[in-house]
Amino acid sequence: MHDLKNKAILGTVIHCPKRGEIEFSENALVIIDDEGKIVDHLKNDAVNHAQTKNKFKDVGALFELLDHQYLLPGFTDLHIHAPQWPQLGKALDVPLEVWLQKYTFPLEAKYEDEVFARIIYTELVTSLLRAGTTTAVYYGTIHQRANQILADVCIDKGQRAIIGKVVMDNTDQCPDYYRDASTQAAIDGTSEFLEYVKNHGKNIENKVNVAVTPRFIPSCTDEALNALGDLASTHSSYIQTHCSESDWEHNYVIERCGKSDTEALMEYGLLTESTILAHGNFISENDMDLIKEQGAGIAHCPLSNYFFSDAVFPLRRALEKGLRVGLGTDISGGPSASVLDSCRSAITAARALENGTDASLERDERGVPKSRVDFSDAFYLATKGGAEVLNLSTGSFEKGSFLDAILIDTKVDNAIIPVYEDIDSELDLVQKIIMLATTANITKTWISGSSV
Repeated sequence: MHDLKNKAILGTVIHCPKRGEIEFSENALVIIDDEGKIVDHLKNDAVNHAQTKNKFKDVGALFELLDHQYLLPGFTDLHIHAPQWPQLGKALDVPLEVWLQKYTFPLEAKYEDEVFARIIYTELVTSLLRAGTTTAVYYGTIHQRANQILADVCIDKGQRAIIGKVVMDNTDQCPDYYRDASTQAAIDGTSEFLEYVKNHGKNIENKVNVAVTPRFIPSCTDEALNALGDLASTHSSYIQTHCSESDWEHNYVIERCGKSDTEALMEYGLLTESTILAHGNFISENDMDLIKEQGAGIAHCPLSNYFFSDAVFPLRRALEKGLRVGLGTDISGGPSASVLDSCRSAITAARALENGTDASLERDERGVPKSRVDFSDAFYLATKGGAEVLNLSTGSFEKGSFLDAILIDTKVDNAIIPVYEDIDSELDLVQKIIMLATTANITKTWISGSSV
């Protein structure tokens, strides 16, 4: 018998616990304990389904979905530049190195103002929760207090998050108005932020964690990179950084280090099973092997790659090699804060890679064969795939997972998703949600079983 201190959700449940294996269950009963974990997932034909449902209903502990509503796992966004929220949708017309110096670094420098930081970060986290992002991986700024405010906001609003104090100590690449005062200050700031989040009085469920965050190799000295590797090892913390994002960044590392980003990060002690590598567009087969061997994950940011990489990440190749991959919006390198848009961009980018784009070439010469992915791959990356990169028990409705979920309503005014039972199969419905749903269709968000 189920403990009636628990609660339950009844309705059509859709998840993808393994790549290529979408599970669609009508009238399913998902039972959540007081810690927000799923203790049972009863399908409609389970022997005790009706009895269990009635027990929860009788005590007012049952949330029932309507026929046009669907329960999906919440989204994991593996790559967000939190301070760039005000820049979303603009400054996308220049190369990465110009974009950073002309637009991005001046904006990020403003977060020395604590009032400004609180206003922006409150709006950011609120907006992402409404968009179904239940787990967010954030780059902060060099400012200690602003990073603390971001952590406070995530904790107060209940979002699962990983946050990094950005390290930028290389005077050759970072402007004098926006860089760490010294290498030691950068390392000390990272340590202090780790302790702040670890000892935060309201972070009792440890939903918010910290990532050691060298922005990328160009912005950091060798001394800082080595020290950050040691720090991550000592604290068993997450690591996040950019890896082979653009021609400029990729070639800068080869010229400076005499090896690829991936190989250099390995030598600095920054390539582990807790590492999130953003982009990876120019990684080689050898890099892929090294990433797999070390257990690191990749934040695939298909939309921003179009604007700043001039290349397409070989997603299908990475998945077939067994790399762990999830999706990132890369706010504000990509002009959308929606993981659903990242799903669609991942599908489009992979198709572009396979088909090619130069119409002057013969069809068989334009693209890279066998590169496409489909909606089921995108759904997996947005949910269970991203969670697996972070080693989190989220992203699906399996027993033992935390109930991080969103409610999709296909009949919201001005955001109707056309679904017809006599025409659409279960997989058709899932594809329509992935391809057509907007933030307006997300009418409820849960994290650890609690509505946020």
